[in-house]
Amino acid sequence: MSRTERQKMQAGEWYCCLDSELSVLRHQARAAVHQHNTAPPDPAENLSPPLAALFAAHGENCLIEAPFHCAYGINITLGNNVYMNAGCTILDTAPVTIGDRTMLGPNVQIYCAQHHKDKDLRAKGLEIAYPVTLGSDVWIGGGAIILPGVAIGDGAIVGAGAVVTKDVDAGQTVTGNPARPRQM
Repeated sequence: MSRTERQKMQAGEWYCCLDSELSVLRHQARAAVHQHNTAPPDPAENLSPPLAALFAAHGENCLIEAPFHCAYGINITLGNNVYMNAGCTILDTAPVTIGDRTMLGPNVQIYCAQHHKDKDLRAKGLEIAYPVTLGSDVWIGGGAIILPGVAIGDGAIVGAGAVVTKDVDAGQTVTGNPARPRQM
């Protein structure tokens, strides 16, 4: 039995992102994101209802400032007390897990998809997705980019503008492009 492109994506296999089922899911995410980004600010500072309904799971006291963008939303899991500043983008073609009390600065970008390196296969929409995990008490500085498959340990700090290409150990501070441990 052949599997759908969504099933292949969820299994971490090569899949075609030009699939109609995936297109419907991306449209649902765009609609929820649009509602979130155009809603008046919530004085209670809670996760907006459209995003709360879209995400795989979320804890209490989460806040995502507008504007925000995600690819699907259904692959995003937030712990308690997560904060994302304005302009964050999560391209969640694989699971993205963000731990308790983790904060993302403005314009942080998290990418899960990796397009095929063969130009002909890339033109046909072939890509693969790798999960991204941010532990608890992580701080991601503004404008940082987290690449596919990266795990960032509890209490780690990623400096503003860093491009994180490899895992970051718990408690470690990384800066630069590519991100490297900061010399103290």
